Amino acid sequence: MPRRIILHPGFHKTGTTTLQNTLRRNRAALKPHMRIVLGGQFRDLQHAARGYSTLRDVDTLAKTEIRFAELMQRQPRMPRRTLLLSSEELSGHLPGRPGIPDYSAAVDLACSYVRILRAVFPKSELRLFYTLRDAASWIDSAYWQHVKSSNMTMDIGEFRDRFASAGNLADIVARIGDRTGIPIVTAPMDVWQDGPLGPLSPLLGQCGVPEAEITALTPAPPTNTRPDAEVMLELLRINRAYADPEARRLHKAAVLAAQGEDQRDG
Repeated sequence: MPRRIILHPGFHKTGTTTLQNTLRRNRAALKPHMRIVLGGQFRDLQHAARGYSTLRDVDTLAKTEIRFAELMQRQPRMPRRTLLLSSEELSGHLPGRPGIPDYSAAVDLACSYVRILRAVFPKSELRLFYTLRDAASWIDSAYWQHVKSSNMTMDIGEFRDRFASAGNLADIVARIGDRTGIPIVTAPMDVWQDGPLGPLSPLLGQCGVPEAEITALTPAPPTNTRPDAEVMLELLRINRAYADPEARRLHKAAVLAAQGEDQRDG
């Protein structure tokens, strides 16, 4: 079983996509120290976790737990290495969608993951890792992500008022810590974002990667960054102007393509 397991289940809009792209880019260099398992390797689990954050029912949570347990049982023996799982979707949908006011579902999900990890790998050291962001900055970033990737039409002031509590990421982490009782490491964006690897540096330190090897890694370019204000306001205008989903998608795709962007969530 792994020497150590680190689960990085969030949060959205905290530099996670760039972090994960850097892990992909440096997978070979990191292999002696860790096994990296990213979201593209467990889409069925991500789908179930997002479903639970929407439905909040026993059956969907059970489905998530079954898929997580199956993923863990497929992992190879690696007694000298760390197993790292990273995907913000493990905490459910980005708050701001209909019926998802905050990350409270992430507390239940984290408890399920920890219980399963303890059962499957009873002798492995277990830690949780969360990337954070200050509440005001996170709320604005979440709003513009919804404008970009969904049919969001409300103005930013209304979004800030309606979802003010969703930005209290540290509070969610504290609740997870209280419920699970395991060590949690956090990496606030304002502390790490100016470093060459951002929040990946403290994460790799937790994985036992020597500092000299961390500094030698190749960072991925910033990913899923917000287009300029004029572009975002045009996307909001399109959301309000086109009720037909396909027409809306095509118009937004054209605007984003002209900026070298796409409509992916992040």
